[in-house]
Amino acid sequence: MNQIIEQAGAYWPLMLNGAKALVVLILGWIAAGMVSRAIRRRINATPEIDATLGNFAASMVRWVLIAVVLIAVLGIFGIQATSLVAMMGAATLAIGLALQGTLSDLAAGFMLVLFRPYKIGQFVDIGGTSGTVKDLNLFVTELATPDNVQIIVPNGQAWGAIITNFSHHDTRRVDLVFGIDYGDDIEAAKAIILRLASADARIHQQPEPWVRVTNLGDSSVDLSTRIWCAAADYWEVKFAMTQAVKEAFDAEGISIPYPHTVEIQRQA
Repeated sequence: MNQIIEQAGAYWPLMLNGAKALVVLILGWIAAGMVSRAIRRRINATPEIDATLGNFAASMVRWVLIAVVLIAVLGIFGIQATSLVAMMGAATLAIGLALQGTLSDLAAGFMLVLFRPYKIGQFVDIGGTSGTVKDLNLFVTELATPDNVQIIVPNGQAWGAIITNFSHHDTRRVDLVFGIDYGDDIEAAKAIILRLASADARIHQQPEPWVRVTNLGDSSVDLSTRIWCAAADYWEVKFAMTQAVKEAFDAEGISIPYPHTVEIQRQA
């Protein structure tokens, strides 16, 4: 019994330090999250500061605080900061080789915030992956597809990929092609399209709507149409114009041809 008490007394300081370290780690983790969220809310509530920068700053503060907590935990076990620095210096090469992908993502995250090829809320294509930017933190970019599927793109891959930002400019051009029959009046068809473009308040009149014959197809004369609108109205304008032109063509006797299959039979 005395031996058990002696062994328990020998391990008691270690157990006490372990309990202290666990409490500090949990409280520090919670505090880092609370501070990060507070910074995020404060920055996002300030219109003058970009939300992308706010999210990135909040993420960076969170990880810095977690690093401080880890140093404090090591201090509880008697590992001094100077010794820790020496240990980190000796392990830098090994850590760098093991986490070179993570460090690359971290460096790319700073570059993305510095040059801002995209911001939170914008619709982008990153190396063939499309979606709305939901978050940009130290290591990853979070996208949401139009059908609300989450996609996580490592910042290293995002920075090294071709980025297409569909929301960067305030306006976008809608390109449409309408085919009419060879026997139809081209000028009348063009007038219908231009009239509909002028009637839709979402379509800009500067630059003016543009309609030209651009192709003589196998079964149709193709009229290419170019109209400008606000970037946020792009899809609605595209869908509305497609339907409106079809209905107007039907009402005014302009036919939209479609390919026909001709079967030729040889008589014996």
